[in-house]
Amino acid sequence: MTETETTARDHVIPEPCDVPYPGRIRLEVDARDVIRRIVRVREVIPVAEPGVLTLFFPQWLPGYHAPQAPIELFAGLVIRGGGKDLSWKRHSTKVHAFHVDVPEGVVEIEAQFQFLSPTDSAQGRIVIGPELLSLQWNTVLLYPAGYYARRIAVDASLTVPDGWRQACALKVVGSEGGTVLYETAVLDVLVDSPVFAGRHHARIPLDDEGMVHLDIFADAAEMIDLSPEKIEPHRGLVTQAVKLFGARPFDHYDVLFALSEEIGSIGVEHHRSCEAVTLPDYFTDWDGTFSRRDTIPHEFIHAWNGKHRRGADSWTPSFDQPIRNSLMWVYEGQTQYWDRVLCARSGLWTPEWTMQAIALIAATHAARAGSRWRPMSDTTRDPIIAARATLPWPSWQRSEDYYSEGALVWLDVDTRIRELSGDTRSLDDFARAFFAADADGSFTTRTYDFNEVVETLGRIAPYDWTGFFKQKIEGTHAGAPLAGLERGGYRLVYRDTPSDYLRNSEKVAGNVNLMFSLGLTAQATGKVEEVLWEGPAFEAGLTTGATIKEVEGQSFSPELLRQAVAEARRPGGTVRLRITVGKQEREVEIRWAEGHRYPHLEAVEGARPRLLEILAPRE
Repeated sequence: MTETETTARDHVIPEPCDVPYPGRIRLEVDARDVIRRIVRVREVIPVAEPGVLTLFFPQWLPGYHAPQAPIELFAGLVIRGGGKDLSWKRHSTKVHAFHVDVPEGVVEIEAQFQFLSPTDSAQGRIVIGPELLSLQWNTVLLYPAGYYARRIAVDASLTVPDGWRQACALKVVGSEGGTVLYETAVLDVLVDSPVFAGRHHARIPLDDEGMVHLDIFADAAEMIDLSPEKIEPHRGLVTQAVKLFGARPFDHYDVLFALSEEIGSIGVEHHRSCEAVTLPDYFTDWDGTFSRRDTIPHEFIHAWNGKHRRGADSWTPSFDQPIRNSLMWVYEGQTQYWDRVLCARSGLWTPEWTMQAIALIAATHAARAGSRWRPMSDTTRDPIIAARATLPWPSWQRSEDYYSEGALVWLDVDTRIRELSGDTRSLDDFARAFFAADADGSFTTRTYDFNEVVETLGRIAPYDWTGFFKQKIEGTHAGAPLAGLERGGYRLVYRDTPSDYLRNSEKVAGNVNLMFSLGLTAQATGKVEEVLWEGPAFEAGLTTGATIKEVEGQSFSPELLRQAVAEARRPGGTVRLRITVGKQEREVEIRWAEGHRYPHLEAVEGARPRLLEILAPRE
């Protein structure tokens, strides 16, 4: 049979319509098999008429900005109706779609299948460990084609091992043993309400109203090492976010937070919750892991920017419709700007750490060559193009630069508004007017377009914002957009000692960052993580994936590599390495005579310190 003949037999998939689905789906999920990490699903779906019913496995997922659904982990599908097995056929090209022949007289079908969650990180993010799990509903359901997700009602239940506790934005309406029954939710709300569950759990209020809670799960009870010193900055985050944005676009909010080396790290935003998996020693080594404290601020800010307000082409009526990301520089870029700011305003970071983090972003983009050929607007397609796959030359290819370079652009906007208004207005005014003007706790999405962004900015500070963004977002350029730093009263400089933030980032990542001297980063094992395009290591022929075996004739260590860079600070200085690439071994000589070079911010004498004013907490 030819491919053309096969395609001709595919059933036509109906487009989603904004009408209610007839009946209510019952979804039963059993996640007790934490040893084999197999999740078993039983789903009962009402049907209104005989004929071909198309069922979708959710494909395009908000928060991932891409078709990230793990369809390869879906297995064992059996569908029954009227007491008989029903045949099903997968669509030949839309592989997330399954066609089912429903006979006369059948009013509901039952689907059973498994979600074979990864047992090794090579298979995908591990989501189930022996003591906790992270469940996203989109991995354990099928839904009928032809309807908006907000018009399909679902009664969902989850069974976890005895003695485990769970946290979810959905209200629990019943429980028996390890099974929890959740309130009826429409499909888009269900998928937007993941579950964390585990044996070791603490629930901490983060505001006086009891609307926001921190739900902590951990591999072991001793990891949940809490004290007022550690909790108060998280409470400060909620306080400062509300002062920034104003009204809350949710009726309650759960920060689902796991401390684990058993399940994979993640940070994903939702309307009434976020899911974050971080270092197991986040609390037990509080001072030694501070650079990772920005995850919760980033995802919490998304309740306003990304969930309540979203670029029009990033919203779709159902999970089979493609997401387009042209305004990611607002969605993610401004969120990254605000997460730096709120880390400082809340006390999660000191102002000095925050400025050091900004210096690292600025220096990274100053060093990268990719902006010479690829505009930031094109990187908004990268969630679909690369899906965060490891790249051979990220500084040239570019990845999701709308995050960090976008943050620098929004610093430019903030300081420009301040300058234009005589320091009477700021981006804070934009945040309140744009992201929360109509927030009423109903956790709905209201879309926007480019024109609304520039029009809102124009009402705050008249300026050619259209021309500004066309140049910054759609233009190519060399170097980093540093005007916001300079207008903020600081300049980017380089010194021979790393900042506390960069040093802590190295500790947390387990690497050595010499990107601004040799032009490389390497793991503690010597494996090269990244080589800067056209940097000294690049010119010497190093590539990502090579392993440094020796430094100046001695066995590799991060300390020895740092020492060699320092000692090369002389006319004609070089750093000699012995490396392996695959089975080949060779020597390379990196020409570098300037010693260590680490980014810092330096106050401009006589300039107004607007950046410090931006980072100050709001009263």
